[in-house]
Amino acid sequence: MPKVTIDAIDRKILQYLIKNARMPFLEIARECGISGAAIHQRVKKLDDAGVILGSRLEVDPKSLGFDVCAFIGIKVQDPRMNSTTVSELEKVPEVVECHYITGENNILAKLYCIDNEHLMHTIFDSILKIPGITATQTMISLNELFSRQVDVEIEELAE
Repeated sequence: MPKVTIDAIDRKILQYLIKNARMPFLEIARECGISGAAIHQRVKKLDDAGVILGSRLEVDPKSLGFDVCAFIGIKVQDPRMNSTTVSELEKVPEVVECHYITGENNILAKLYCIDNEHLMHTIFDSILKIPGITATQTMISLNELFSRQVDVEIEELAE
């Protein structure tokens, strides 16, 4: 995807929306010193350009009883099977993220389970039954220390 050029106002808009995706556009407009219509146009431009991937509500998995967060490195027999493997992983409800990676494994998956037994069943009854997976390496997160979106100010440094 080509790099999109954004200006200081776009960055300010993104900062507000990253902090609070529900912030009213008129409030953002007041903070940026431009009209509400201009905010709508800029957000639409950012959305159409693929800068904004959507907005979502975040739920604390632990509050819903998902006490185990794990990362699983997955080795695929043949890299040509990567996309098929990812399609199958997407069907496993416990898997919430999936990344192609470098190193000994081809894929890194993040998943949430109720407990270690649920994790074990997910690995043995779902993940390891996917054709082409030859090995897995599981790492259990003891505690998530922080999670954040990319800082739009960091992008300025790269220019």
